[in-house]
Amino acid sequence: MGLFSKFKQTFFGGGEELTDSLAKTRKGFVEKVFDVFTGKEIDEDLYEELEETLIQGDVGVNTAINLVEKLREREKQDKIKYAHDLRDVLIEEIIKLMGTETVPLALNENELNIILVVGVNGVGKTTSIGKLANRMKKDGHKVILGAADTFRAAASEQLKIWGERVGIDVIRHQEGADPAAVVFDAIAAAKSRQCDVLIIDTAGRLHNKVNLMNELSKIRRVIDQEANGALKEVLLVLDATTGQNALSQAKTFSEACGVTGVILTKLDGTAKGGVTIGIKAEYDLPVKLVGTGEQIDDMHIFDPQSFVSALFADLNEEESEATSNEQTID
Repeated sequence: MGLFSKFKQTFFGGGEELTDSLAKTRKGFVEKVFDVFTGKEIDEDLYEELEETLIQGDVGVNTAINLVEKLREREKQDKIKYAHDLRDVLIEEIIKLMGTETVPLALNENELNIILVVGVNGVGKTTSIGKLANRMKKDGHKVILGAADTFRAAASEQLKIWGERVGIDVIRHQEGADPAAVVFDAIAAAKSRQCDVLIIDTAGRLHNKVNLMNELSKIRRVIDQEANGALKEVLLVLDATTGQNALSQAKTFSEACGVTGVILTKLDGTAKGGVTIGIKAEYDLPVKLVGTGEQIDDMHIFDPQSFVSALFADLNEEESEATSNEQTID
């Protein structure tokens, strides 16, 4: 088994751990959605309430409208009469929307792989880089970090602390230095030390999109010149607790730098888990990694089937038990 096959297998979170981490989302978003169908007739009021609930759950306006329209179609097509059956159709449509396959990191063996990490300050970008580097090192990769966020005073120092914690070298310059120069030196260091993964931190200045685009374009030119073909991923870090803000950041960064995937942080701390659905549906961005806690190992490859199962399974089981009890009493 190659190193990257091993990475794909071991870097996976599901089962009880994922179910536990989604407790707040189930109590918030999912229970509110289920309540829409409880004891209701299928009518226009139900559809309007469902659309509003989905939007409030941060799945995105377009996604909410499209899901409700799918339910209208399925009601007629499948001759659905009961609201709880329509609710099951909603779950089916969300599964279709999310897909059934994991989207692993696009990395190759026996060559340098560069991962560019982008995102606004405060979303857990540096922590995510540290967790990712730690896991990849554990799986046998030789990793090096590039501190190209020279705009924020504490950024390179935080990355240095993570590097020391994980036992990985960090290439950094002084505050205010040219980020592209840091990337140039980091690539040179990665080559000379025969590293197979270089993870680069970048500044996230959304208040000036032009500067952001120019800076990232310059970084990508340096990568193309010094390590052509090595850039495998541009990962956007989003904070799940920010809901609609996460969706707007996904839009801006996708336009600015060609994002290939999302790292979703703080999934364990939010009732706004609907944003996971919105990211995929609104911008066709795969969530590749999720952070589900404060510990260094609390990062996992995102599996959409495990996510949807963890999101809905417990509530379905609870309702099935309640229905069974009612039938027994009768």
